[in-house]
Amino acid sequence: MHQMIYAADDEPDILDVMREFLENAGFSVRTFPTGDDLLTAFQEQPCDLVVLDIMMPGTDGLTVCKELRHISDVPIVILTARESETDHMRGFLLGGDDYLIKPFSPALLVLRIKALLRRMQMRPDTPQVCVFGDLQFSESAHTVKCGEQPIDLSMTEFNLLGCLLEHPGTAVSRNDLLDRVWGIDSEEIETRVTDETVRRIRQKLKIARSRVKITAVWGYGYKLEDEHA
Repeated sequence: MHQMIYAADDEPDILDVMREFLENAGFSVRTFPTGDDLLTAFQEQPCDLVVLDIMMPGTDGLTVCKELRHISDVPIVILTARESETDHMRGFLLGGDDYLIKPFSPALLVLRIKALLRRMQMRPDTPQVCVFGDLQFSESAHTVKCGEQPIDLSMTEFNLLGCLLEHPGTAVSRNDLLDRVWGIDSEEIETRVTDETVRRIRQKLKIARSRVKITAVWGYGYKLEDEHA
């Protein structure tokens, strides 16, 4: 069964080109003229990846991104106009996983989408479960549990927590996290993206009543700590 991609843009020509390139690459595609239409469709039937333009009639793409992130860890690609150079940063802050600046190459969009989906599907041949405090982090199952309670993390949140779990108790710099989680240089985007992602993870750990905390190391980055250690 082909992976399903939802794409929202108020420019029909762009939607037609995206559909052609993505279907030729083996994906199933549904297109929408507004983010509201996409969000409604997603609530009825989730897809495997979402492409969102920022400037659309009705609810803007960034708000739709935020709403999607509340209910799903689906990969999200943000489309932003060249003159709105800070929009891609805002997209990351709201849970987006990648972005492209208009006008963009449809072939590049296909490559980015394939890369994101590969990251979602990558599973080691042998189970890799990391236990720290009351957290169980499974790379193979792409799950995080506090005791027996699952913690739902987006792909970006999962990858960031995984980086911190590689060396619990040791600080990891924001620059390293930006490079490893988002594949971007710290000079290209504000490190506030990392801070916002950490804030969301902290909130979810708190809801799960985990004793594991993400501690800020002033002027450097973050580390994991077990309150009971």
